[in-house]
Amino acid sequence: MHRAMTRLCLLLLLATALPGSAGAQSALTWQEVRAKFEAANPTLQAGQIGIDESKAQEITAYLRPNPTGELIADQIDPFNGGPSHGTFAYLLAVGSINYLHERQHKRELRLTSAQDATKIAVSSQADLERSLLFDLRMAFVQALQGKAVFNLAKENLDYYDRLLGVNRERYKLGAIAQVDLDRLELQRVQYESDLQTADVNLRTAKIQLLALLNDRTPIDQFDVVGSFDFAEQLPLLDEVRRIAVDTRPDLKAALQSVDKARTDHQLAVANGSTDPTFGFDVGRNPPIDQYIGFNVSFPLRIFDRNQGEKLRTQLDVDRNQKLMEATQASVFSDVDSAYATVNSTVTLLRPYKEHYLKQAERVRDTITFSYDRGAASLLALLDAQADYRSVQLNYLNLVGSYLEASNQLNLAVGREVIP
Repeated sequence: MHRAMTRLCLLLLLATALPGSAGAQSALTWQEVRAKFEAANPTLQAGQIGIDESKAQEITAYLRPNPTGELIADQIDPFNGGPSHGTFAYLLAVGSINYLHERQHKRELRLTSAQDATKIAVSSQADLERSLLFDLRMAFVQALQGKAVFNLAKENLDYYDRLLGVNRERYKLGAIAQVDLDRLELQRVQYESDLQTADVNLRTAKIQLLALLNDRTPIDQFDVVGSFDFAEQLPLLDEVRRIAVDTRPDLKAALQSVDKARTDHQLAVANGSTDPTFGFDVGRNPPIDQYIGFNVSFPLRIFDRNQGEKLRTQLDVDRNQKLMEATQASVFSDVDSAYATVNSTVTLLRPYKEHYLKQAERVRDTITFSYDRGAASLLALLDAQADYRSVQLNYLNLVGSYLEASNQLNLAVGREVIP
């Protein structure tokens, strides 16, 4: 009986432990987050369906005109009078087939125009992915920054609690006054507030990231991991510009729009030409017996020669060329602006990493040591704590600004030039 109860308890423990372990999720790297985003984001999936629709329109564009058929039964005489003959004695039966022949490669031009539209759709989808990846990377960076600030706030609070513990013991021994202890305890509110604010910011960043991933994982079970640091060496601006010109999907779409406009103008010129309709007919007339015949019909394009569409498509070529030039100028502007921001942020970060972080920690530890031995005032201690907190927080915010500026540069270029 005792063994049975023991086994039952073990089974219950396993049953309660398994859902928690099954729901646990390891921290995701940027590459894992990106792969999950590309597989699950509904906006990207909708854009891919749009590309498939454009490909289906290529089939329609290349279809040949359907021939037309006609059956005629004529000279039926159901009335009395006249020569004596049966109702269907002189029945005329005719069957004909007509086919429109398109000249000047209209069908081929329609196919080329549809294929150009598909290329634009592919480039537009790549540009949509570029923009969404920017939002995704921004949310990922904010999550990393939220984690770093949260850990710093927790570390500061733990350090301050240890400091309070030491000074409470000193108060009991009569080494400090009640008012000094009260001031130290009141200062703890700032560190508690920092921790709560960091926790809210971290959870908000995770919520935004989960929304982009179309993921319903609980926030407490979702985490990301990555390097929250900066690189001092940047690629050359000329190289970044060249990559942007070769990569930016919106610039590709602008160039493809010019090609499509030219094709549409050629199609408009072709549509102004005359297309003949060839016909073949066969009939039966009892007095004359059977016969066959051929005919050709064509419109007389005296007034309508598609002049308006020819002019419109020619103007559309010029319009798309101007839009392409504007997009190209925008590419260089985006790259130069983002590059300047990244470079400026790196310039600010270097002295923090080389001097300010170590100096702030050294000053804090020195003033704390001196205060514990009565060689420094309470005000000096509080100032040293505040300076350390401010320098550390400024550094983390600058790193976050660097990563956001790097993300902006990657967006401007069209692919990752700064991982």
